[in-house]
This record gives sequence, C-alpha cells and structure tokens, in this order.
Amino acid sequence: MHAWETRPVVKVEGTAPVLALQDSSRGNQTTPIKTAGDTAGVYVCGITPYDATHMGHAATYVNFDVMIRQLKDQGKTVTYVQNVTDIDDPLLERANDRGLDWQALAEDQTELFRTDMKALNVIAPDHYVGAVEAISTIVPVLEQLLAAGIAYPVPVTDGTAVHEGASDFYFDSEKAASDAWRLGDVSGYDRDVMMDFFTQRGGDPDRAGKHDALDPLLWRAAREGEPLWDGGLLGEGRPGWHIECSVIARTYLPAPFTIQGGGSDLIFPHHEFSAGHASAVDGKELANHYVHTGMVGLDGEKMSKSLGNLVLVSQLRARGVEPVAIRATLLAEHFATDWFWTEDNLVAAQERIATWRVALDRGTSTEAAAAVIAQIREAVANNLDTPGALVAIDEWATTTETDNAETAHADAAATVRTALDSLLGLAL
Repeated sequence: MHAWETRPVVKVEGTAPVLALQDSSRGNQTTPIKTAGDTAGVYVCGITPYDATHMGHAATYVNFDVMIRQLKDQGKTVTYVQNVTDIDDPLLERANDRGLDWQALAEDQTELFRTDMKALNVIAPDHYVGAVEAISTIVPVLEQLLAAGIAYPVPVTDGTAVHEGASDFYFDSEKAASDAWRLGDVSGYDRDVMMDFFTQRGGDPDRAGKHDALDPLLWRAAREGEPLWDGGLLGEGRPGWHIECSVIARTYLPAPFTIQGGGSDLIFPHHEFSAGHASAVDGKELANHYVHTGMVGLDGEKMSKSLGNLVLVSQLRARGVEPVAIRATLLAEHFATDWFWTEDNLVAAQERIATWRVALDRGTSTEAAAAVIAQIREAVANNLDTPGALVAIDEWATTTETDNAETAHADAAATVRTALDSLLGLAL
C-alpha cells in the first residue's frame, strides 16, 4: 500500500535535546526516550477506513509527526511504520449500512486520509501496510502460536460459520505470560478496568468456551456474507485486530522498537495485546515506550461517529481553512490531554499565524532567531510541549516589532521560517 508525498525536512543548524515523553507503560511518567544508538523505530496505529479524518485522528498523527521530527533533529535515522485496518467489523458494518462494496469504501477513505495527511504536512510512514496485504504474513505467526498452545479454538455454535465444525481462535493470555509481557504490563490497569474497556472496545468477554474472559480473538472463522482468506491450520477466515499490528511491527521494526503510539483509547486492549502477541512469538518486548494522545471532543461533548458530531479535516479544507491553521490549532493543546475543539480555537490559531507571517516578513536579528529556535527545541523535547513552543513563537513575533532595523535581517527570518516547518511542520 502506498502512503503520500512528503515535503522534505530541511536540517536546521543545531541539535535537539534528548526527547522525554509521557509513557503509559511507566505509569505516565515522563521518561527519556531510549533509542538504539542513532536509529529509532516508531509504530503508530493507523485508521480503520470507514469514515474521513476527524480531529481526533488529526491530533494523533500531527503530534507523532512532531515527535518524529524531533528524533530526526537529534540526528536519528527513523523508521516509521503505520498500518491500515482495511478489514474489520466496523468497516464491514458501515459498508453494509451504505450498500457499498467494503473494499471500495476502504480505498476511498484511505485515499481521503492520505490527502488530509499531505495537506497537514505530516511525514509519511516509511512502511504503510494494510491488514489485508499482511494476512499472508499473519497466518504463519498464528500457526506458530497454535503449535505453542497459546492460540486455542472455540467452536462456532451459532450457525453463522461457512464451514460446519469451524472454530474461532483466541489468544491464551495466561499461557503467553513471560518476563517479556504479562497482562497489564502496558496499561497498568486492574482487571475491573480491563473488563470495562474490553467490553467497550470490541472485546467479547461473554463468549462461551474462552479460557479467560479477556482473551482476545486471533482469527475469526469464515462467516456467511463476509470476506475470507486461507488461514492454513486455522481454516478460512480473517485475522483479529491486535495481531495485525504486532506482525506488521515485527516485520518492519526491530524487537523491541522505540515507540508504540496511538490514541489513548488504544492502550487497552489493542496495545496491551499487540505487545502480548509479539512477545509470545519471540520472547522479546514489543517496544521500549508506549505513548498515547488524548481524546478530542467538540464544544464540551465527546466527538464520535455515533453522535454525528465529527469535525473533519476535509470539511474544514473545503471551507477554505488553511491546513496550517488546523495544524496550529492541534499543536496549541498538549498531546497527552483530553480537550475540546471549538471554532474559537481555530480563529485564535488563524490570528496567531497572521501575526507570525507579519514578523517573518519584517525580519529579525540573528540572535533572536537562534533564541526562538532553541526555545522550540527545548519545549518539544520536554514531553512534547507544543503549546509552550507556540508561546515562544508568539513572544518572538512580538519582539520583532522592537528589533532595530539595522539588526533585522531577512536571512535570519528565513531561518526561523525553515525551523517552524522542519521542527513543527508549520509551513508558513
């Protein structure tokens, strides 16, 4: 699967400090990010393509984009991987509701996502991989788990299976436990919280025949009216959600890689069990760090497809809103906090950008340029404090009004402009 075209990231003189981020697997403590020497691997979970890019999606990918830019600014060679869950229950349900072919819907929404990401100046992943194209890689891993007794069958008894006597296959969390992973290592949640989230987020705790109510689905046996693939020893069907990310990550990144990322709603069960699946295969941890973005609401309410109150990047762009203003609105909020999108926030970002452009056109001193770039780097390195970075730019823009005309230079302003683009993705 192809990603999208990316603007080149121009090297800015100087080097970023070591990045420290809030790590979900360490009780949300802010922790210096451990890389493998001069290389870093980042995996950010991608979309299930049954609806367009809303602000929750955009906030996640823009913030991880800044993290990747900071790692590059440190001089790291970054390998960035992102999946597309282009086969899953929500996609099939949406396609059925609209009377659409599920593959056509997935491709249409994936292409819209690519267009939105390009407009928002998000660096494209080095490997952009769909779940469907990964199935041939997933099946041998599932057969390995089956041989180890970590995948186990649960018969389909409701009459919906294509083949008589078919079974779904589940992940045995207890048998998979090791020094590399035990249930709760990633989330830190107790069992009651896990059960609540498992029920809300696609789990099936009441399925009869499971060894543990929290055991997640690895392979779904072929059902009438659903697409299916050859599952080898598991029979025809399709993969579960968590296994796709663990296999794709292991295919393209070292074990462990640097950062596993996504929205905070993925902490459990998705990232918990992705980590469990991976370590059950090779005995190694999935990632060194687990970093999650907060949820984005709208005007004081949860933003969700079911409520119909999504703010879509594509709709704002169709209104004529500059993508850089959308990006600035997102970066004005701390990545790890829950917050609400409002029209006032967008207007404030547009006013900010207008002020910055005036300052860039006016020129600045070499000293002021160096100072603001250093402040941006320090803020981003400190738990991705993008709100603080934007305040530093505001203060710099104000000081340009009092710069002596003899010390204000267009070249220095051009350096600031390049830094805003390369370090924050703010192309002005």
